[in-house]
Amino acid sequence: GRCAKNNKQAVDLEPETLTRAPHSFVFHRGVVGKYISALVKDFRKIMEPFTAAQLKVRKKNTIKDLVSVTGVLHVSHFVMFTNSELAPYLRLAKVPRGPTLTFKIHNYILAKDVASSLKKQFDHPRLFLNSPLVILNGFNAEDTDVFKLMIATLQGMFPNINVAKVDLNNVKRCVLFNYDPESKNIELRHYGINIKPTGVGRSVKKLVSNKVPNLARFEDISDFIQRGDLLSESEGEDDPGSHVELPQAIHTKGALRGNKSAIRLMELGPRMTLQLIKIEEGLLDGEVMYHEFVHKTEEEKEEIRKRREEKRKLKLKRKQQQTENVKKKEEAKEELKQKSLEGIAKKKAQVELESDKLMKEAAASGAIQEDDDDAEWFRKEVGEEPDKELFDQPMKSSLKRKREDSNFKPYKKISTGSKKRVSFARDDESRGKGRGNPGGKSDFKGKRNFHDKFGGKPKFGGKFGSKASFKTKPTGKKGSKFKQNRRK
Repeated sequence: GRCAKNNKQAVDLEPETLTRAPHSFVFHRGVVGKYISALVKDFRKIMEPFTAAQLKVRKKNTIKDLVSVTGVLHVSHFVMFTNSELAPYLRLAKVPRGPTLTFKIHNYILAKDVASSLKKQFDHPRLFLNSPLVILNGFNAEDTDVFKLMIATLQGMFPNINVAKVDLNNVKRCVLFNYDPESKNIELRHYGINIKPTGVGRSVKKLVSNKVPNLARFEDISDFIQRGDLLSESEGEDDPGSHVELPQAIHTKGALRGNKSAIRLMELGPRMTLQLIKIEEGLLDGEVMYHEFVHKTEEEKEEIRKRREEKRKLKLKRKQQQTENVKKKEEAKEELKQKSLEGIAKKKAQVELESDKLMKEAAASGAIQEDDDDAEWFRKEVGEEPDKELFDQPMKSSLKRKREDSNFKPYKKISTGSKKRVSFARDDESRGKGRGNPGGKSDFKGKRNFHDKFGGKPKFGGKFGSKASFKTKPTGKKGSKFKQNRRK
């Protein structure tokens, strides 16, 4: 129905280009403070859209927990921020087997601070819908295995871009890694790419853009175009090195295919100054392949390698022993369960056998009692011979006395057909006994007539009696109108 259509499951799989693209988790470990937490959020903006933007890692979550979900979510890199008393650190790890690169963060500036320092801030609705363009500068200064590994790790964090097939409208950002051979520091910058047409005056740029110019000081539009130097806006001259010929049409006014346009970079932030400190072979716990400050001889490296191998073997041995112990416990548990089931079945059979035996004994004893001779019992108890007819009659099925058949039929009640009450006259002797009075004639003469001949109720009592009423005017002195008439 309609509900099933509206609640469809995500049956369609993601295309292979998206699943094979490098995905990342950006999080911090330990107590880092509010500034490093803000830096983590800014770095997630750099890694958009192939990162978990709302990832929340709790204190109880371990690296092992995060690694367990990387296969389902196609996560290939971990970016971890930590903070110590000396400086904050950044770790880049390839999941699940490494390597792990540790960088020391010498300086950093948050994205909000970079935006507040700019005169014009760059914003675009499709700015973070596609991955950024990666630019590595100065990394060819040294040709060593460490540099090759670092270059491969930095490039592998972002999806590959096919220059022949890329749509320039989707390239809105770039990430710059600049290596300084003298200080051995790496400068990280994050820019937004903006394309503007060249060879156009300021006034025409004003018209081409979405802004509406102020024409109050001009009499005609031609004055506005010819006298564009009077505009208050001041812009620096474009660098000729930034002028390029567009191979594709860009969704920008004036940026047509084949025309020259200027590429401008608007910084988005954050900024970081990094230094490579250490490279580990595994995921945070492997052999140290490179260290900036600690250098060991081959003998020390071999000894460390042996200790690591012994530790690995011991761990594997303990794991096998734990597996065997768990297996033994499961077998013992299953054996105990089978024994319990057998005991329950045996006990049940024994109880059923005993109950059958008791039932048989009860049935046998009942049969014996039924077969007893009643006459013999009478002889033992009474001491006399019973009558012949006493025990010859068969036992009745019920001890309740049955009604014998007869021709007697109960009389019906005769209905008189009238429900009038019949009054019986009492004699003088019985008169008054019902009220507890002595028998004989009663002195009660009935109710006093409270109405006069005119039909009115008496108004005044006492002396006037029944002569005064509501319809007759009283004569003489007025009596108490609340006094009741007394019986004479």
